[in-house]
Amino acid sequence: MFYGLFLRGHPAEVLRQDIDVPRKLLEKWMRSPDYEPAFRRRLERIYRYRKQVLAIFDELVGSERQRAPLQ
Repeated sequence: MFYGLFLRGHPAEVLRQDIDVPRKLLEKWMRSPDYEPAFRRRLERIYRYRKQVLAIFDELVGSERQRAPLQ
């Protein structure tokens, strides 16, 4: 989905910010006394997933920028 938005002209950096979860934010969530352990584990899983999505997005954007323009 994010790569499709990139191909439609959305700035890559804005999309990266939408995908990413900063480590400091995760740490803030993990310190919250309102969250149960099961929910904290889900947050960690979401964090890892978002980092994987970001890595794939960066790879796709990088390969798109290296492609020769069609003539």
